[in-house]
Amino acid sequence: EAGFRVIAPDLRGFGESAKPAAAESYALPIIFNDVIGILDALEVTRTHVVGHDWGAPLAWLLASLTPERVERLVAMSVGHPSSYRDPPVEQREKSWYMLLFQFEGIAEELLTREDWRLFREWTQNHSELEQWVKDLSRPGALTAGLNWYRANVHPRTQLQEGPALPPVQAPTLGVWSTGDAYLTEELMIRSERYIAGSWHYERIENSSHWMQLDEPDRVSQLLVSFLRG
Repeated sequence: EAGFRVIAPDLRGFGESAKPAAAESYALPIIFNDVIGILDALEVTRTHVVGHDWGAPLAWLLASLTPERVERLVAMSVGHPSSYRDPPVEQREKSWYMLLFQFEGIAEELLTREDWRLFREWTQNHSELEQWVKDLSRPGALTAGLNWYRANVHPRTQLQEGPALPPVQAPTLGVWSTGDAYLTEELMIRSERYIAGSWHYERIENSSHWMQLDEPDRVSQLLVSFLRG
């Protein structure tokens, strides 16, 4: 309705897309190539990019590595990947589940036992929880979701610095919500250090991590206003 064409892909492991069994199939460089392939197939040469949660580091990669293709960038909840190097203790405490998810089979068992009790508590019994449980109960779906963590935030990979990403050239909007139980505001604010273009920051009050579900009108207004420039 705002005049934009919207492409919302099911990335691998999600929705109706393929769910490879191997954890390494979900490494961000591979997902990056998936997205470039989608854009090429649709003949989209330049676009705005909006990413939330795991979509955010993917969006950061697209803006950093293919600046010629990204007009404007919106990162929701998750700050620039470099801001997570040596994170503060508060963030390490919030990220406890990432270590649990590394244990193949064990994590799946713990999350689903007793009618998904741990998963329900971890997601704070969000209003859309039943749909999430239904989706993740499909064959291979839960393991596919966990494989994103196994491929990208394994303790071994955290010890490797890796090459620094080029600064983001696109105008960038970072959005964080005050009720986020998994990510700190500090790391989103730190992201400004890695942006050569203009930086904008917005905080969504009284919303959980899933701000686009809790405050859809507010989030949509922010997106439309920013993407229109």
